[in-house]
Amino acid sequence: MTITRKEFLGAAAGGTVLLLLQGCGGGGDDSDDDDAPPSNNPPPSGQTCGASGAAIAGNHGHTLSIPSADLDSATSRSYDITGTADHGHSVTFSPAQLQSLKAGQNVMVLSTTDSAHEHVVSASCT
Repeated sequence: MTITRKEFLGAAAGGTVLLLLQGCGGGGDDSDDDDAPPSNNPPPSGQTCGASGAAIAGNHGHTLSIPSADLDSATSRSYDITGTADHGHSVTFSPAQLQSLKAGQNVMVLSTTDSAHEHVVSASCT
């Protein structure tokens, strides 16, 4: 099963609404505001980043785990999301997407196609 562009955009829009309802907050950088001290909010040391369950559209055992050290990567990073599924997929995050995760934002990516299907993955850090 191949996901169409319309299905991907629909899943992305639905995931965005769901994420907004969940109230996942993010930090901001106040360094542009001369009156406010800079907001230097690095991710907590025990922070976990990734996705599982409903955060992976059409999930059937896939999981994503992103090491917090990767959030500062200057190069794109790819991750295997096989989990307990009987087949594999991978997802790739650009340096900008990793920085968005570090800032507390949710990032949506599309997995590779394997076994004739792919998944929309909504990653976040908690």
